[in-house]
Amino acid sequence: MTQRAPFRLGVLVNPYAGIGGAVALKGSDGAAIREQALQQGAKRQAPEKMARALEELIDVADLRIFTAGGEMGEQSCQLAGLEASVVYHAQASQTEAEDTQAAARELCEQNIDLLLFAGGDGTARNLFDDIADRLVVLGVPAGVKIHSGVYAVTPSGAGRVARKMATGELVSEFDAEVRDIDEEAFRQGKVTAKYHGEMRVPRELEYIQAVKMGGKEHEELVLDDIAAFTAEMIEQDDTFFYVMGSGSTVAAIMEELGLENTLLGVDVIHRGKLVGVDVTADELLRITDSQPVKLVVTLIGGQGHILGRGNQQLSPAFIRRLGKQNMIIVATKAKIQALEGRPLRFDSGDSELDEQLRGSVQVITGYDDKVLYPAV
Repeated sequence: MTQRAPFRLGVLVNPYAGIGGAVALKGSDGAAIREQALQQGAKRQAPEKMARALEELIDVADLRIFTAGGEMGEQSCQLAGLEASVVYHAQASQTEAEDTQAAARELCEQNIDLLLFAGGDGTARNLFDDIADRLVVLGVPAGVKIHSGVYAVTPSGAGRVARKMATGELVSEFDAEVRDIDEEAFRQGKVTAKYHGEMRVPRELEYIQAVKMGGKEHEELVLDDIAAFTAEMIEQDDTFFYVMGSGSTVAAIMEELGLENTLLGVDVIHRGKLVGVDVTADELLRITDSQPVKLVVTLIGGQGHILGRGNQQLSPAFIRRLGKQNMIIVATKAKIQALEGRPLRFDSGDSELDEQLRGSVQVITGYDDKVLYPAV
């Protein structure tokens, strides 16, 4: 009987991915932005997210892991309790795109079966620019901007797909889009996701996210109904602070209320007035401290994420304080139908909290029109 060769896994982390999300910087591209985020108290979360993915591989036999030194992968392997061979060391403490690309080239030289990487759209673009379709890749979502189709829906989901491959299960392959947006335009409230190309990704639809739907909502009458119903509910309530999430559906509610809105940020209103504009995670905790709070949030079209995509200001600490019962989810039925039966997703960054949140949720889909839909 022929023994199966060890599965060769490459692990690569962009340690600064997503660092600007919690402090409302809308991204992490560029050394100046990363330094500003660190000065504002932002934490590097990508290594821990990769560790959560790797934990799914703990008991896999015949597994060889190759990675980059320090926070670029070695630390994640150590956190997950897995041994790894380090094949690249960055020259500077603050890594750049060139380090991601150089590490990827070294990993390719190890004849790896899968490159598991943690980052956002910028990281995916950097990898595409350097290695294109030379090997199969899978992204662990860790960035502020994730429009690309090369990412799993959650860190654990990425690990489960990698596990299927490592244990010899049949996993198909497909070409997934790599997209990235202009961060400067993003900070001005404009989303222009540019197509850069396609990379090879394992096909496991339960765990791999769809490319984010672009463009504006066309069902204007339905959107008006959702906005009118939700705005009435808010106007009749003088008790709660309302935290308004990002996205065009929430923007329509803010327009109905006659208030300025941060399309790609988080605002706070109380008694018909803005009391927080484009707040950071820490500012949100401070403004809502000891106050009754409700959250108005929509889902990302085509993906179904409620938390964890472009709204990292909604920290696990805030969500725990809020409670699922005070979460108001709004979306058109067309957006929900586009999921083709896939569940809504909570990816708060805290797996224990995500487990507590799972279960059916109520979604406002029109004027006094609501549906129940599963969420995980």
